[in-house]
Amino acid sequence: MKILAVTACPTGIAHTYMAAEALQIGAKELGVDIKVETRGSVGAENEITNDDIKNAHAVILAVDTNVDKERFGDLPTIEVSVKDAIKDPKGLINRAISLEKKSYSNKVLENKNEEKEKRTGAYKHLMTGVSFMIPFVVAGGILIALSFAFGIEAFREEGTLAAALMQIGGAGAFALMVPILSGYIAYSIADRPGLVPGMVGGMIAGQIGAGFLGGIIAGFGAGYIILFLKKYIKLPREMEGLMPVLILPVLSSLIIGLSLIFVVGGPVATINKGIETFLNTLSSGSAVGLGAVLGLMMAFDMGGPINKAAYAFAVGTISAGQPSMVMAAVMAAGMTPPIGIALATSLAKNKFTVEEKEAGKAAFFLGISFITEGAIPFAASDPIRIIPSLMAGSAVAGALSMAFKCTLAVPHGGIFVLPIPNAVGGLMLYTISILIGSIVTGVLIATLKRK
Repeated sequence: MKILAVTACPTGIAHTYMAAEALQIGAKELGVDIKVETRGSVGAENEITNDDIKNAHAVILAVDTNVDKERFGDLPTIEVSVKDAIKDPKGLINRAISLEKKSYSNKVLENKNEEKEKRTGAYKHLMTGVSFMIPFVVAGGILIALSFAFGIEAFREEGTLAAALMQIGGAGAFALMVPILSGYIAYSIADRPGLVPGMVGGMIAGQIGAGFLGGIIAGFGAGYIILFLKKYIKLPREMEGLMPVLILPVLSSLIIGLSLIFVVGGPVATINKGIETFLNTLSSGSAVGLGAVLGLMMAFDMGGPINKAAYAFAVGTISAGQPSMVMAAVMAAGMTPPIGIALATSLAKNKFTVEEKEAGKAAFFLGISFITEGAIPFAASDPIRIIPSLMAGSAVAGALSMAFKCTLAVPHGGIFVLPIPNAVGGLMLYTISILIGSIVTGVLIATLKRK
């Protein structure tokens, strides 16, 4: 029995490889031959070949982004989230084995699967856009932070290295964030034809002040406009070559562009301006409450849709030359869960297995790198005790960061961006916020977890 699998998470950093490892361990224990292709931030690794497909019995797609499914033809396929592969790899493999023998003719089950696909479809499209956007966010943020190292206003002097770094990071990478987000949401929905209207819509959203929200609307709008046009525009066979190079890109770009400029863009820009005004006028108490809520969101699903919603909101508050309190709170809250778990494995060694204690060391390095997903294996093994502890620590870290009015000019990087001058406002207090949040998580886990 040979099973094939593909794993892919939005960021391509943690979930992708954790799911692959879980499937490989599960298959070994079940005595099943498995080949897992990972589609991470470095691209596809251990790629599945045509020969693999010919000799396979079933396919497991543990993915939260858009992947090519057509290459597997009529092979029985299970499609789930990467988290499902991490939590129950053996169950998935057994389901894949049974697919060859079962025929799912039950209409109720089919309807439930269709409804689930509808619920997860929009999330997958959004996460595909986010996964392509994040490298631009990180590259732009780090370069802007390096510009600040020469002085918070040094980039204003033309011809200097600081100005060049700001131009590359701010006017270059940061300016592409929303078009890339929008373009690849549309790509996930409509494949390659969605890229042109998606990116054009994202660029217009940025120009009219509609920002991330406008980019998301543009991406979904562009994708579904392409599907509509492909369905209803029928050309003679000798003219079909005009569809991908002329008809679809021109019409879809025109429709999404006009919609943003004359219909959607204005209200969305007003909403963005309102959010910005709200953040600028927050009282101390309100800021602490917002930091706590964002912290809870970051720790609740550790890289899932709620975590990503908080992160996307925070990234939207950063602009070139304008550090953000919200971004600082979100990164602090995202670093806290894995660091807190690492602390717990040291405080209560008798409550963790040898393997868990080793995993705790890895979690520490993931935590200081702002990879919240490092906490997932522990949360999956004991969610009732672990997840509330993670949420408590992250809420404290987020609230303290906001209370101390710490700011962050970089959307990622963990402790590796803290030494950059002017990248963090209130560095000492920010470090204290992360430490206290991690201690709260570590102590709670060490107290609540059973031996």
